[in-house]
Amino acid sequence: MKRKTLSFLTMLMPIVSIGAQNIVHNELERQDLSELKSTQKILKRKVAIARFSNETRYAKGLFFDKENDPMEKQAVDILSSKLAASEKFILLERSDLDQIIAEQAINKFDTSLVGADYIIVGAITEYGRKNTGNSKLFSRSVKQTVEAGVSIRLIDVATGEIVYSEEAKGESEIKSKTVLGFGGEAGYDATLDDKAIEVAISKLVENVITNCMDRPWKAYLIGEFEGKYIMSGGNSQGVAAGDIFEVFSKGENVINPQNGMILQLPGKKAGKIEVVSLGGDTANNEFSIVKVIEGSIVDGELLNYVVKESIL
Repeated sequence: MKRKTLSFLTMLMPIVSIGAQNIVHNELERQDLSELKSTQKILKRKVAIARFSNETRYAKGLFFDKENDPMEKQAVDILSSKLAASEKFILLERSDLDQIIAEQAINKFDTSLVGADYIIVGAITEYGRKNTGNSKLFSRSVKQTVEAGVSIRLIDVATGEIVYSEEAKGESEIKSKTVLGFGGEAGYDATLDDKAIEVAISKLVENVITNCMDRPWKAYLIGEFEGKYIMSGGNSQGVAAGDIFEVFSKGENVINPQNGMILQLPGKKAGKIEVVSLGGDTANNEFSIVKVIEGSIVDGELLNYVVKESIL
Protein backbone atom coordinates (compact mmCIF):
# COMPACT_ATOMS: atom_id res chain seq x y z
CA MET A 1 0.00 0.00 0.00
CA LYS A 2 2.82 2.39 0.87
CA ARG A 3 4.52 1.61 -2.45
CA LYS A 4 1.33 2.42 -4.37
CA THR A 5 0.95 5.71 -2.48
CA LEU A 6 4.57 6.62 -3.09
CA SER A 7 4.23 5.79 -6.77
CA PHE A 8 1.08 7.95 -7.06
CA LEU A 9 2.79 10.89 -5.36
CA THR A 10 5.77 10.52 -7.67
CA MET A 11 3.46 10.74 -10.71
CA LEU A 12 1.57 13.72 -9.23
CA MET A 13 4.64 15.87 -8.52
CA PRO A 14 5.38 16.86 -12.16
CA ILE A 15 1.73 17.86 -12.65
CA VAL A 16 1.79 20.03 -9.51
CA SER A 17 5.09 21.53 -10.64
CA ILE A 18 3.70 22.38 -14.09
CA GLY A 19 0.59 23.91 -12.52
CA ALA A 20 2.72 26.03 -10.18
CA GLN A 21 4.88 27.16 -13.10
CA ASN A 22 1.78 28.19 -15.05
CA ILE A 23 0.45 30.17 -12.10
CA VAL A 24 3.80 31.96 -11.66
CA HIS A 25 4.00 32.59 -15.41
CA ASN A 26 0.48 34.05 -15.55
CA GLU A 27 1.18 36.21 -12.52
CA LEU A 28 4.35 37.56 -14.16
CA GLU A 29 2.38 38.31 -17.33
CA ARG A 30 -0.16 40.29 -15.29
CA GLN A 31 2.63 42.19 -13.55
CA ASP A 32 4.33 43.00 -16.86
CA LEU A 33 1.01 44.23 -18.31
CA SER A 34 0.35 46.34 -15.23
CA GLU A 35 3.86 47.85 -15.41
CA LEU A 36 3.37 48.54 -19.14
CA LYS A 37 0.11 50.40 -18.48
CA SER A 38 1.65 52.43 -15.65
CA THR A 39 4.66 53.49 -17.79
CA GLN A 40 2.74 53.98 -21.04
CA LYS A 41 3.03 57.49 -22.46
CA ILE A 42 -0.13 59.56 -22.07
CA LEU A 43 -0.91 62.28 -24.59
CA LYS A 44 -3.46 64.66 -23.13
CA ARG A 45 -6.65 65.45 -25.04
CA LYS A 46 -8.10 68.95 -25.32
CA VAL A 47 -11.66 69.08 -24.00
CA ALA A 48 -14.16 71.93 -23.84
CA ILE A 49 -17.37 71.83 -21.80
CA ALA A 50 -19.74 73.63 -24.16
CA ARG A 51 -22.70 73.94 -21.82
CA PHE A 52 -24.38 72.26 -18.88
CA SER A 53 -28.05 73.18 -18.86
CA ASN A 54 -30.60 72.87 -16.08
CA GLU A 55 -33.65 71.16 -17.59
CA THR A 56 -35.53 70.96 -14.30
CA ARG A 57 -37.93 73.52 -12.86
CA TYR A 58 -35.98 73.88 -9.63
CA ALA A 59 -35.37 77.50 -8.56
CA LYS A 60 -36.87 78.89 -11.77
CA GLY A 61 -38.95 81.65 -10.36
CA LEU A 62 -40.00 85.03 -11.72
CA PHE A 63 -36.51 86.49 -11.50
CA PHE A 64 -34.64 83.43 -12.71
CA ASP A 65 -31.48 84.28 -14.71
CA LYS A 66 -30.73 81.52 -17.18
CA GLU A 67 -27.21 82.85 -17.78
CA ASN A 68 -26.31 82.60 -14.10
CA ASP A 69 -27.96 79.39 -12.97
CA PRO A 70 -26.03 78.23 -9.87
CA MET A 71 -26.85 74.56 -10.51
CA GLU A 72 -25.41 74.75 -14.03
CA LYS A 73 -22.23 76.42 -12.81
CA GLN A 74 -21.83 73.88 -10.01
CA ALA A 75 -22.22 70.98 -12.43
CA VAL A 76 -19.55 72.43 -14.74
CA ASP A 77 -17.18 72.99 -11.80
CA ILE A 78 -17.63 69.43 -10.54
CA LEU A 79 -17.09 67.89 -13.98
CA SER A 80 -14.07 70.11 -14.69
CA SER A 81 -12.38 69.27 -11.38
CA LYS A 82 -12.85 65.53 -11.87
CA LEU A 83 -11.51 65.58 -15.43
CA ALA A 84 -8.55 67.71 -14.34
CA ALA A 85 -7.81 65.31 -11.47
CA SER A 86 -7.28 62.48 -13.99
CA GLU A 87 -4.31 64.43 -15.47
CA LYS A 88 -5.30 63.21 -18.95
CA PHE A 89 -6.91 66.38 -20.28
CA ILE A 90 -6.31 70.02 -21.03
CA LEU A 91 -9.57 71.83 -20.28
CA LEU A 92 -10.29 74.79 -22.54
CA GLU A 93 -12.27 77.75 -21.24
CA ARG A 94 -15.06 78.24 -23.78
CA SER A 95 -17.97 79.89 -21.98
CA ASP A 96 -19.76 80.95 -25.18
CA LEU A 97 -18.91 77.97 -27.38
CA ASP A 98 -21.53 77.77 -30.12
CA GLN A 99 -21.96 74.04 -30.71
CA ILE A 100 -19.85 71.83 -32.93
CA ILE A 101 -19.99 73.74 -36.19
CA ALA A 102 -17.96 76.59 -34.69
CA GLU A 103 -15.28 74.11 -33.63
CA GLN A 104 -15.29 72.46 -37.04
CA ALA A 105 -14.80 75.86 -38.65
CA ILE A 106 -11.79 76.47 -36.41
CA ASN A 107 -10.16 73.18 -37.38
CA LYS A 108 -11.01 73.40 -41.08
CA PHE A 109 -10.31 77.00 -42.01
CA ASP A 110 -7.76 78.27 -39.52
CA THR A 111 -5.58 75.63 -37.96
CA SER A 112 -3.53 78.23 -36.12
CA LEU A 113 -6.52 78.44 -33.76
CA VAL A 114 -6.31 74.94 -32.34
CA GLY A 115 -9.79 73.88 -31.25
CA ALA A 116 -10.88 71.22 -28.80
CA ASP A 117 -10.62 67.53 -29.62
CA TYR A 118 -13.88 66.85 -27.80
CA ILE A 119 -16.87 68.84 -26.63
CA ILE A 120 -18.92 67.80 -23.61
CA VAL A 121 -22.57 68.80 -23.52
CA GLY A 122 -24.41 68.05 -20.28
CA ALA A 123 -27.74 68.61 -18.60
CA ILE A 124 -29.32 68.26 -15.17
CA THR A 125 -32.40 66.28 -16.13
CA GLU A 126 -33.95 65.49 -12.74
CA TYR A 127 -34.01 67.10 -9.33
CA GLY A 128 -36.07 66.39 -6.25
CA ARG A 129 -35.94 67.02 -2.51
CA LYS A 130 -37.99 65.27 0.14
CA ASN A 131 -38.22 65.14 3.92
CA THR A 132 -39.27 61.98 5.69
CA GLY A 133 -39.69 61.43 9.40
CA ASN A 134 -40.54 58.90 12.05
CA SER A 135 -42.05 59.85 15.40
CA LYS A 136 -42.16 57.57 18.41
CA LEU A 137 -43.19 58.05 22.01
CA PHE A 138 -39.90 59.51 23.20
CA SER A 139 -37.97 60.14 19.95
CA ARG A 140 -38.28 61.74 16.56
CA SER A 141 -36.09 61.30 13.48
CA VAL A 142 -36.01 63.31 10.23
CA LYS A 143 -34.20 62.57 6.99
CA GLN A 144 -33.59 65.05 4.16
CA THR A 145 -32.95 63.44 0.76
CA VAL A 146 -31.96 65.01 -2.56
CA GLU A 147 -32.01 63.10 -5.84
CA ALA A 148 -30.47 64.41 -9.07
CA GLY A 149 -30.21 63.07 -12.61
CA VAL A 150 -27.44 64.11 -15.01
CA SER A 151 -26.92 63.34 -18.70
CA ILE A 152 -23.69 63.79 -20.67
CA ARG A 153 -22.82 63.67 -24.37
CA LEU A 154 -19.22 63.46 -25.58
CA ILE A 155 -18.76 64.71 -29.16
CA ASP A 156 -15.75 64.32 -31.45
CA VAL A 157 -15.20 67.79 -32.94
CA ALA A 158 -13.44 66.54 -36.09
CA THR A 159 -16.24 64.18 -37.12
CA GLY A 160 -19.29 65.48 -35.27
CA GLU A 161 -19.87 61.98 -33.92
CA ILE A 162 -21.44 61.46 -30.51
CA VAL A 163 -18.95 58.96 -29.14
CA TYR A 164 -20.57 58.58 -25.73
CA SER A 165 -23.96 59.39 -24.25
CA GLU A 166 -25.36 58.27 -20.91
CA GLU A 167 -27.42 59.36 -17.93
CA ALA A 168 -26.87 58.67 -14.24
CA LYS A 169 -28.58 59.48 -10.97
CA GLY A 170 -27.15 60.51 -7.63
CA GLU A 171 -28.54 60.78 -4.12
CA SER A 172 -27.46 62.47 -0.91
CA GLU A 173 -29.09 62.58 2.50
CA ILE A 174 -28.74 63.87 6.02
CA LYS A 175 -30.39 62.51 9.18
CA SER A 176 -31.19 64.02 12.53
CA LYS A 177 -32.70 62.50 15.67
CA THR A 178 -34.02 63.81 18.96
CA VAL A 179 -34.77 61.82 22.14
CA LEU A 180 -36.86 63.45 24.88
CA GLY A 181 -36.15 66.79 23.25
CA PHE A 182 -32.37 66.27 23.26
CA GLY A 183 -30.34 66.04 20.06
CA GLY A 184 -29.80 68.15 16.99
CA GLU A 185 -32.38 69.01 14.39
CA ALA A 186 -30.98 69.60 10.92
CA GLY A 187 -32.36 72.59 9.03
CA TYR A 188 -32.38 73.12 5.27
CA ASP A 189 -29.03 71.92 3.89
CA ALA A 190 -28.17 73.43 0.48
CA THR A 191 -24.97 71.36 0.17
CA LEU A 192 -27.10 68.26 -0.43
CA ASP A 193 -27.83 69.61 -3.94
CA ASP A 194 -24.13 69.72 -4.83
CA LYS A 195 -23.47 66.30 -3.33
CA ALA A 196 -26.28 64.64 -5.29
CA ILE A 197 -25.07 66.18 -8.57
CA GLU A 198 -21.49 65.16 -7.76
CA VAL A 199 -22.53 61.54 -7.16
CA ALA A 200 -24.33 61.45 -10.51
CA ILE A 201 -21.41 63.00 -12.43
CA SER A 202 -18.91 60.68 -10.72
CA LYS A 203 -20.71 57.70 -12.19
CA LEU A 204 -20.15 59.06 -15.71
CA VAL A 205 -16.64 60.52 -15.53
CA GLU A 206 -14.77 57.22 -15.85
CA ASN A 207 -16.65 56.38 -19.05
CA VAL A 208 -15.91 59.84 -20.45
CA ILE A 209 -12.20 59.34 -19.75
CA THR A 210 -12.19 55.84 -21.26
CA ASN A 211 -13.94 56.93 -24.46
CA CYS A 212 -11.54 59.84 -24.97
CA MET A 213 -8.38 57.87 -24.26
CA ASP A 214 -9.39 54.87 -26.37
CA ARG A 215 -9.33 57.08 -29.47
CA PRO A 216 -6.01 58.14 -31.04
CA TRP A 217 -4.53 61.47 -29.99
CA LYS A 218 -4.73 63.98 -32.85
CA ALA A 219 -2.87 67.09 -33.94
CA TYR A 220 -2.52 69.18 -37.11
CA LEU A 221 0.23 70.51 -39.34
CA ILE A 222 -0.07 74.29 -39.16
CA GLY A 223 2.95 75.59 -41.07
CA GLU A 224 6.41 75.10 -42.57
CA PHE A 225 9.74 76.08 -41.00
CA GLU A 226 13.22 75.70 -42.59
CA GLY A 227 12.37 72.54 -44.48
CA LYS A 228 10.44 71.07 -41.58
CA TYR A 229 6.83 71.36 -40.42
CA ILE A 230 5.08 72.93 -37.45
CA MET A 231 2.64 70.65 -35.61
CA SER A 232 0.04 71.75 -33.09
CA GLY A 233 0.52 70.36 -29.58
CA GLY A 234 3.50 70.46 -27.28
CA ASN A 235 4.90 69.80 -23.86
CA SER A 236 1.70 70.31 -21.86
CA GLN A 237 0.00 67.56 -23.86
CA GLY A 238 2.89 65.15 -23.27
CA VAL A 239 4.67 65.56 -26.62
CA ALA A 240 8.47 65.19 -26.42
CA ALA A 241 11.42 65.34 -28.81
CA GLY A 242 11.91 61.98 -30.50
CA ASP A 243 8.20 61.08 -30.51
CA ILE A 244 6.98 59.54 -33.75
CA PHE A 245 3.49 60.11 -35.15
CA GLU A 246 1.57 58.97 -38.20
CA VAL A 247 0.20 61.42 -40.77
CA PHE A 248 -3.07 60.79 -42.61
CA SER A 249 -4.77 62.70 -45.39
CA LYS A 250 -8.18 63.94 -44.30
CA GLY A 251 -11.14 62.00 -45.56
CA GLU A 252 -13.94 63.57 -47.53
CA ASN A 253 -16.55 65.57 -45.62
CA VAL A 254 -20.14 64.46 -46.10
CA ILE A 255 -23.39 65.74 -44.61
CA ASN A 256 -25.63 63.39 -42.68
CA PRO A 257 -29.14 64.08 -44.05
CA GLN A 258 -30.72 62.83 -40.83
CA ASN A 259 -29.31 65.56 -38.60
CA GLY A 260 -27.39 67.91 -40.91
CA MET A 261 -24.08 67.18 -39.16
CA ILE A 262 -20.80 67.16 -41.10
CA LEU A 263 -19.13 63.74 -41.01
CA GLN A 264 -15.53 63.10 -42.04
CA LEU A 265 -14.72 59.83 -43.78
CA PRO A 266 -11.46 57.96 -42.92
CA GLY A 267 -8.36 59.18 -44.74
CA LYS A 268 -5.26 57.40 -46.10
CA LYS A 269 -1.88 57.14 -44.40
CA ALA A 270 0.63 59.59 -45.89
CA GLY A 271 3.71 58.84 -43.78
CA LYS A 272 5.40 59.30 -40.43
CA ILE A 273 6.95 62.31 -38.70
CA GLU A 274 9.38 62.70 -35.80
CA VAL A 275 9.38 65.54 -33.27
CA VAL A 276 12.63 67.51 -33.45
CA SER A 277 11.98 70.32 -30.97
CA LEU A 278 9.22 72.06 -28.99
CA GLY A 279 8.08 75.67 -28.68
CA GLY A 280 5.52 77.83 -26.88
CA ASP A 281 4.85 78.22 -23.19
CA THR A 282 1.11 77.57 -22.73
CA ALA A 283 -1.39 74.98 -23.91
CA ASN A 284 -2.88 77.54 -26.31
CA ASN A 285 0.33 78.51 -28.12
CA GLU A 286 2.50 75.40 -27.88
CA PHE A 287 3.80 73.75 -31.04
CA SER A 288 6.28 71.12 -32.20
CA ILE A 289 8.83 71.17 -35.02
CA VAL A 290 8.70 67.85 -36.89
CA LYS A 291 10.47 66.19 -39.81
CA VAL A 292 9.21 63.57 -42.24
CA ILE A 293 10.86 60.17 -41.75
CA GLU A 294 8.56 58.08 -43.94
CA GLY A 295 6.28 58.86 -46.89
CA SER A 296 5.71 62.39 -48.15
CA ILE A 297 3.66 65.51 -47.42
CA VAL A 298 2.52 67.90 -50.14
CA ASP A 299 3.67 71.44 -49.34
CA GLY A 300 0.91 74.01 -49.48
CA GLU A 301 -1.77 71.46 -48.62
CA LEU A 302 -1.14 71.07 -44.91
CA LEU A 303 -4.80 71.61 -44.09
CA ASN A 304 -5.52 68.30 -45.77
CA TYR A 305 -3.58 66.30 -43.17
CA VAL A 306 -4.20 65.12 -39.62
CA VAL A 307 -1.56 63.75 -37.24
CA LYS A 308 -2.33 60.75 -35.01
CA GLU A 309 -0.38 58.86 -32.38
CA SER A 310 1.08 55.56 -33.49
CA ILE A 311 -0.95 52.61 -32.18
CA LEU A 312 1.32 49.69 -31.26
